[in-house]
Amino acid sequence: MDFTNKVVIVTGASSGIGASTAIAFSAAGAEVVMVGRNEAKLKSVSAKCKNPLVLNADIRKDDDVKRIMDETIKKFGRLDILINNAGLVYSGNIMESESMMKAYDIIMDTNLRGLVHMTSVAAPHLAKTKGNIINISSVGALITPSIAPGTINYYVSKAAVNHFTQCSAIELAPYGIRVNTVSPGPTRTDFVNNASNVNADYDAIKLKTALNRVSDPEEIAEMILFVASDKGKGMTGSNTVIDNGMLIKRT
Repeated sequence: MDFTNKVVIVTGASSGIGASTAIAFSAAGAEVVMVGRNEAKLKSVSAKCKNPLVLNADIRKDDDVKRIMDETIKKFGRLDILINNAGLVYSGNIMESESMMKAYDIIMDTNLRGLVHMTSVAAPHLAKTKGNIINISSVGALITPSIAPGTINYYVSKAAVNHFTQCSAIELAPYGIRVNTVSPGPTRTDFVNNASNVNADYDAIKLKTALNRVSDPEEIAEMILFVASDKGKGMTGSNTVIDNGMLIKRT
């Protein structure tokens, strides 16, 4: 897949799926805008890309969202693809309102509000290029959190991302903008390790999948590039699940 002369923003690009996606787009010829909160990790990943625009920014902050878009247009003059990948998980017990609502605010601010805001500021520019948006959701949007008690808010946030994808796909279709979701299952990244109060046992988690395996982030990146490319030109409002059969095993 060739993305030469395409400009791509990847949020949450400092690690995991976002990092692999930024690297893959760069290798395919794209001009990549890497967005993340961890400056050291961003620098490390950027070394694997060709002349990326690296922005230490937090999509929870309105001024940062505006700056991401302004800096992108200032440097490249256009935007072709937005990868809304930034996300986090934080545990909250529904029987304890204080912890539950703290987790709700932390999660929704990034996983949903930040994603919606990035989409909104990017849409006018994507309309000019007939570009597309990929929202990174999770198989968790389609199941209940029996394997991760206390993470209800994360699962609900991803269900909201799926519905937002379909709603925005309808609204943006007249402008020639495609909007899709890619929903990974268990993927070996430092995503869970970035959460201070959530633990992951990949050996146990893989037993919940039909294929008895956990994905590597590069696999997810390959799917993201496919959906973003001309090969996916007939896709909008779709949700591509890549979960090693977790969904079918649980049902």
